[in-house]
Amino acid sequence: MKKLIKILAVLIILLILAVAGSLYFLGSIVKAGVEKAGPKVTKTDVKLNNAKLSLFSGNGELKGFEIANPQGYSSPTAIKVGFVALDVAPRSVMSDKVVVHSVKVLSPEITFEGNLTGNNLGKLLDNIKSSSEKDKQATTKDEKSSQKKFQIDDFLITGAKVHVATSLLGGRSATLSVPEVHLTNLGQGADGITAAQLSEKVFEELFQNTIKSVTQQIGDLGKGATDLLKGTTNGVPNVDSIKKGVGDLFKKK
Repeated sequence: MKKLIKILAVLIILLILAVAGSLYFLGSIVKAGVEKAGPKVTKTDVKLNNAKLSLFSGNGELKGFEIANPQGYSSPTAIKVGFVALDVAPRSVMSDKVVVHSVKVLSPEITFEGNLTGNNLGKLLDNIKSSSEKDKQATTKDEKSSQKKFQIDDFLITGAKVHVATSLLGGRSATLSVPEVHLTNLGQGADGITAAQLSEKVFEELFQNTIKSVTQQIGDLGKGATDLLKGTTNGVPNVDSIKKGVGDLFKKK
């Protein structure tokens, strides 16, 4: 009886070690995959501090995800994400096509530099589109088979904020809310989509929503400045009112 108990104890310990090892192994695969494939897609540095993925449930999380700014921009990062929740079909991680049931990107921090016709996010999008186009033009069997494919059933980015520093805001900075990005049924079918094609679809939506927020803020600034000048006495603006009004224009949304 004691011998049987010892055997069971050993088996339980081995099972625990196997589970812990599989979680670490899968997390390492995800982290390495992101940091290897990311720079090829964005043509900038991509970092991921930590990744966890359960072998049994497929639930996972990413922490400390960063995309660096393209060259020529002063801020070190274009996008920073503290937490991403994943729901993956675990067996698909080692297959040619990774099936992801859901991705939830929570409260990313976006940096906008430049103007509406030339900015860091637009440059990043151009880089991603260039990588995506190369995937579409892959013609040989070897080229196509070497590309990891994905299926994303539900992709959500929520709570995003963009930090804006541009001359269009009169040299001031502002932090603005960005509308949600919600995409579904990406990469359905046997072929799936590549990391670059997935990134293009997601980042295109995020870019457009960010530009909308920045454009609205610029419009509000222009309207606010016009409204302020209406509040004059005998053609002379009230300085105190103008200072207060300009400050209100840059309050966080």
